[in-house]
Amino acid sequence: MLLKSDYFILSAALISMVLSIYLWFGVDPDAGLFVGIWVPSILGFGAYFKILKYRSKS
Repeated sequence: MLLKSDYFILSAALISMVLSIYLWFGVDPDAGLFVGIWVPSILGFGAYFKILKYRSKS
């Protein structure tokens, strides 16, 4: 079951991925790479905070 915070994290990762693709093909490939690095970082932080939340429940 996904919570509202999970949808926020997934949407932030999706938005940064779309922005990265736009920058890569439209504006500047270096800026696209920089923004593309955000996607796994956002997902990693989301997983980390989810683990902390479930660890504190038990």
